[in-house]
Amino acid sequence: MYGSSTQFQSWTFRDEHELAKLRIQANGDFIEKFGRNMTEEEQAQHFLTAEEEHVMVRAYEHSLRDFCKKFRDPRDARIRMLPSVTTTAQHYFKRFYLYNSVMDYHPKEILVTCVYLACKIEEFYVTINDFVHNVRGDKEKAAEIILNNELQLTQELQFHLIIHQPFRPVEGLLIDIKTRFPQLRDPERLRPSIEEFLEKVNLTDAILLYAPGQIALAAVTTAVSRLGENLDHYVTDILFPNEQKQHLAVLIEAVRMTKSMKQSTRG
Repeated sequence: MYGSSTQFQSWTFRDEHELAKLRIQANGDFIEKFGRNMTEEEQAQHFLTAEEEHVMVRAYEHSLRDFCKKFRDPRDARIRMLPSVTTTAQHYFKRFYLYNSVMDYHPKEILVTCVYLACKIEEFYVTINDFVHNVRGDKEKAAEIILNNELQLTQELQFHLIIHQPFRPVEGLLIDIKTRFPQLRDPERLRPSIEEFLEKVNLTDAILLYAPGQIALAAVTTAVSRLGENLDHYVTDILFPNEQKQHLAVLIEAVRMTKSMKQSTRG
């Protein structure tokens, strides 16, 4: 399903250079629009660079994660936001700022709009009034901002709202390991490390570059490595038998890069 999805066709990119090029273009378009009559020196004084914009987006990605972690339903404080909502919101937020500038759309406003839209798509039902209960400041104004931005966000996402996530591939891998690789004792003990990996990888560009299955395998193998064990035999001889060996090198490189990106995150 992922291979035929809009996520793969329109929102999975070749490499980090392609992402950087899009961000530079978005930054340049804004400066061209609002600073065309300025000298280069004046532009440098008045506008952010693409790199500075990216640093700001990264900071707000951490804020998005924290907002979702702290989210509570005012009607029932036991209800927590689903990890799938957070992941979908992170996808939306990253996608939006590939083609738009933070100088044009404030990340704080786009952040809460992404989360609210993700709640709808992931069927985490919450009314707008209950949602803005979690937003600091003027609740009525926050609701107005979110509802006004929702259509704009949807349009910028090209109405591609379904996100394929690594959670299902993780479950499939754990079931397969239990069935075909009993040498690894009690795969359920991997879950805390897997969850931590998936949370941190959302703060990287990996989710725009690699398939959910590749990210899931990176999460599982990393969790196993933390226990001082490995899944080399499972991956090379069971998961990818002889007739599929040609795909193995590509997968290993994707897993390696995903791990590397995850390790570069902080917070």
